[in-house]
Amino acid sequence: MRIIAGTARNRRLQAPPGLTTRPTAQRARQTLFDMLMHAPWFGRDALEQAIVLDSFAGTGALGLEALSRGAQFATFMEGSRPGIAALQHNLQACGMTQRARLRHCDVTRPPKAPQPHTLIFLDPPYHKGLVQKGLRALWRAGWVADGALIIAETESAPLTPDGKEPEEPFQPFHAHLLPSLTALPPPLLAQRSFGAASIHIWRHDNSVTGTRPPLPL
Repeated sequence: MRIIAGTARNRRLQAPPGLTTRPTAQRARQTLFDMLMHAPWFGRDALEQAIVLDSFAGTGALGLEALSRGAQFATFMEGSRPGIAALQHNLQACGMTQRARLRHCDVTRPPKAPQPHTLIFLDPPYHKGLVQKGLRALWRAGWVADGALIIAETESAPLTPDGKEPEEPFQPFHAHLLPSLTALPPPLLAQRSFGAASIHIWRHDNSVTGTRPPLPL
């Protein structure tokens, strides 16, 4: 696995041993960053001004690709020690140590943010509801800027907890609203599927308010 473009182009990335890390496929990463560079809702200037959060970072491929293409700064969150070791190696190999911060933590229980971040990647293990748990926790801790672009990778065919039947398809959600509140989901800016994986992109909006569902008669 390598960085695709930018100042660290072709630098090889080290993956931690075992199956706990599932890096975003290189083809999916290239398609994603092609969209980010050219989309009317983002673009090259926005990427180069971005403060990036790569949560459930694993190899750090998403955050490192953003840094290689000019993003200002990136924070990488990873819960495993082998993952942190791989991240340290990859940051040094790509020459990005001065523009990055590592946080060894559980994304669902993050530390308080030193500043809000404007480009949020979530690529957690599948079938555990970690996009929802992680993004809500990150918002409560101050990591998600108002207007931040959210990019979440999920399974293409979600399963129920018993692994037998498909769940409802993933929908974007408002991280600042309690699940008990009703609101229209945020507009989906883009969605792409790559085999077992789907990528969903939307923008966080703190101004959205929810309503409580009526009590049953």
